[in-house]
Amino acid sequence: MNILEKIIADKYKEVEEKKSLTPVKLLEKSAFFSGPIVSMKKYVTHPEKSGIISEFKRKSPSKGWINASAAIEQVSIGYMQAGASALSVLTDKEYFGGTNEDLKTARKFNYCPIIRKDFIVDEYQILEAKSIGADCILLIAAALEPEKLKSLAYFAKSLGLEVLMEVHDGEELDRSLCDGLDLVGVNNRNLKTFEVSIDTSLALVDRIPANFIKVSESGISDPATLIQLKKAGFDGFLIGENFMKSSRPEQAAYNFIKEFRKLLETELTKA
Repeated sequence: MNILEKIIADKYKEVEEKKSLTPVKLLEKSAFFSGPIVSMKKYVTHPEKSGIISEFKRKSPSKGWINASAAIEQVSIGYMQAGASALSVLTDKEYFGGTNEDLKTARKFNYCPIIRKDFIVDEYQILEAKSIGADCILLIAAALEPEKLKSLAYFAKSLGLEVLMEVHDGEELDRSLCDGLDLVGVNNRNLKTFEVSIDTSLALVDRIPANFIKVSESGISDPATLIQLKKAGFDGFLIGENFMKSSRPEQAAYNFIKEFRKLLETELTKA
């Protein structure tokens, strides 16, 4: 059993437990449930924004603790002030050290799109995402059968949420594409070996239909890589670990985005 299979098996158990503790009717009574949805698609492609989806991630299965003491309020506000287009907030506790409260706090202090980053296997989690203030959900192609992924995507759309589907290779992409998606992300991290390569994104970018917003995820640590990915056709870039490993993730994001904008200006001058 690889790490993803273990996480998914645990997630099914966790969801059943949550269903018994917090019924759907209670989720629907949340103050966030009827709140307006901020479009991830629009913000990621906005010409005056960076396209960067800054992630709040305390730990990961491959690295262990990355930043155990980071405060979501300070970091999320700082990310947006630094020029990020959107926020990604991990809500998985067991493997990533996140909580639903993290996302609620981020929502309270920021008017921007927020994606709930978790391992979604059930409609209940999508209702829960809306109840904690998320605008967008993540569906992982490697974790879901194509029909299941499609039905979860349509369910999210029925609630007004946007959907980012994550793939790791061409096979996942081809079998899982459907019109219930808004954004397609290519994860540069191999889930079996945890090796990271930007080549994964570059190899798949042209296979993603033009009607989806294209996002490159993981392993981005150099602003120059963003220029390369942007030229290749990506609209968005999910960056977490590179910022979170700093004692001040928001400052790391500010420095990175400033450098990226400088490189972008140079590229535009050349053109």
